[in-house]
Amino acid sequence: MAIQSLYRRYRPGKFAELRGQDHLKLALQNAIREGTVSHAYLFSGPRGTGKTTTARLLAKALNCASVVDGEPCGECESCRSIDAGSSMDVIELDAASNNGVDAMRDLVARAALGSPGRTKLYILDEAHMLTSAASNTLLKTLEEPPGHVVFVLATTEPEKVLPTIRSRTQHFELRLLDGPTLQSHLRWVADDAKLDVDDAAIALAVRRGKGSARDALSALDQIAAAGGTGEDDTVVDEIIESLCERDTGRALVAVAQAASAGREPRQLAEAVLGHLRDALVATLAPDAVLLPDDAKELVADQGRRLGNAATVRAMDAIGEAIQQMRESPDPRVALEVALVRCTRVELDASPAALVERLERLERGGRVAAAPAAAAAAATPTPAPERPAPTRPPTERPTLGALRNRTPAAATAAPTATASASPAGGGALPSRDALTTAWADAVLPKLKPRVKGLFASGRFIAVEDGTAVFALQYESHISLAAPVKPDVEAALAAHFGVPVPLRLVVDPGGPAKEDAPTSAPDQPEEPVDLDELTDAPPDNRTGIDHLSAAFGDVEVVEDK
Repeated sequence: MAIQSLYRRYRPGKFAELRGQDHLKLALQNAIREGTVSHAYLFSGPRGTGKTTTARLLAKALNCASVVDGEPCGECESCRSIDAGSSMDVIELDAASNNGVDAMRDLVARAALGSPGRTKLYILDEAHMLTSAASNTLLKTLEEPPGHVVFVLATTEPEKVLPTIRSRTQHFELRLLDGPTLQSHLRWVADDAKLDVDDAAIALAVRRGKGSARDALSALDQIAAAGGTGEDDTVVDEIIESLCERDTGRALVAVAQAASAGREPRQLAEAVLGHLRDALVATLAPDAVLLPDDAKELVADQGRRLGNAATVRAMDAIGEAIQQMRESPDPRVALEVALVRCTRVELDASPAALVERLERLERGGRVAAAPAAAAAAATPTPAPERPAPTRPPTERPTLGALRNRTPAAATAAPTATASASPAGGGALPSRDALTTAWADAVLPKLKPRVKGLFASGRFIAVEDGTAVFALQYESHISLAAPVKPDVEAALAAHFGVPVPLRLVVDPGGPAKEDAPTSAPDQPEEPVDLDELTDAPPDNRTGIDHLSAAFGDVEVVEDK
C-alpha cells in the first residue's frame, strides 16, 4: 500500500497549525466567534500556501459541535468527516474541469438543498478558470446565497477573476512562508515522522520549496527517499562559484557532470537562475530572501563576490538561454554558451558586458594609480648632485605624466629646490609626484568650473616652498587666481600636506614670437582726398561683363 505523502499527513487540522498566515487566521477566528462570517470569500496566493486547507478549516469551524474561541475541536463527527473527505457539508469543485455554464447551473440548483450540518460550504478551486458565461451564471447565487451556504473561491491568479465576482467576496491574499518559518516547520515534520535527514537536506528542501509549504514538504519527501542528504544540488553551487571566479572550464565541467547524471539542461538553467536571483536579492534586500539564515549568508557572499552588475548580466544570459532551449536542437549548448559569456566578458558583445569591461578598466586604473602616487609622495627628493631617478623601461607612465611631461632643460633647475618646505610644515611633493597625481587623482575631483580653468595647465617646478603651476596666458591666470584655494585644498587632501600654488605664464607655451608673423610694417604715405578723381562711368550691361570675363562666348538668348 502506498504511503501517504508528507503534505497530506501533516495538513493543518486547526487554525493554530496554519503557518505564516496570521492575518487570515485572525480574521476568520474573529468572524466565527462573533458570528459575522461572510457569505463568500476569495482566497488567492501562490501554490502550496494553504488556500484549500484554510477553506476546509473554515468549514470545520462552522460545523463543529464544540467550537472553542473560533477553533474547531477536531474530535467531533463533523470534524472527522471533513478531515476524511466524506462530509456532505463540504463540496469541492475543480473549476479547471467544471468551468462551463452547465456545471454552474447544476451548482446553483443544488445550493438550496440542505445538508447534515449547520453550514454547507462550496470550495471552488482554480476559480480564475471559469468562463465569463459560467461566472455570470454563478453571479446571482454568489451575491445572495441561501442562508446556510458559504462560498470559498480559491485561485492563484485573482486578476483573472471577473470584477463582478471579486466585488461580491471578501478577498484575502495568502503569503509565501519565509525561510526560518519554513525551516522550523520542516524540522518539526522530519522529527515527528522520524525521517533520517540532516540539516543540509532541510536547507535544500526549503530552497526548493521557495516559500511554498506543500512544495517544500514534497521536496523533503523526495530527499528522504533518496537517502536523506542534500548533496545533489552541489552542481548549482559549483556553477555559481565558477561565475564568481570567472572560471569557464569549471562551469563547463559542472554542466558536463550534471548532464552525465541525467539532469535536464533546462532544469539546471532554471536552478542556476533562481540561485542568481537569491544572490542578488540577498545583497540588496536580505529580508526578501526565502531561505534559512545560513543559506542566506552563503548566497549573499556569492552575490557580493560576483557583483550586482555581473549578477544581473548573468541572469539575463541564463534567461535568454532558457528561451532559446525551446527551439534549440541541443539545449545544453545554449546553457554552455550563456556560461561562457558570463565567465568571459570579452566574448560578450552585449551593452551590459561592455559596461562591465569599462568598469573593470576604471577600477584597475584607480587601483594602479593610487599606489604609484603614494609611493611618489613618500619617496624623498633626490639631492641636486644626483640625477632624478628614471622610470624603468617596463613600467608604462600614467596619462597625467605623459600629458604634462616637460623638457629636461625646463625642469633641471627647479628640481633642485623640490625639497623646499611649505609654510605649514612637511615636505612638499616633488614635481613628478604632483604631475602624476594631477590628472589621475586631483583634477577629476575638482568642481567643473575649477577643472575647466586648470585643465590646460601643468606643474613646472617646486621652489621657494610653493608648487609652480603654469598657465598659457596672463588673462588665464587672472581668471584662475580666485579659485586657486580650491585646487590647493584638493592637493592638500591628496598628499596630506599643504601645497601652496604659484601661478605663472607657461614658458613653454605659445609666445609672442611664436605667433604668425605678418609683413614688416611700412610707413604709410599721406593721402590727399582732393586729388582723388571719380572713375569713368561704365555703361556696359551684365552680358558685356560676362563676355569680358569669359572671353569668346556666344549669347544664346538675350531677354
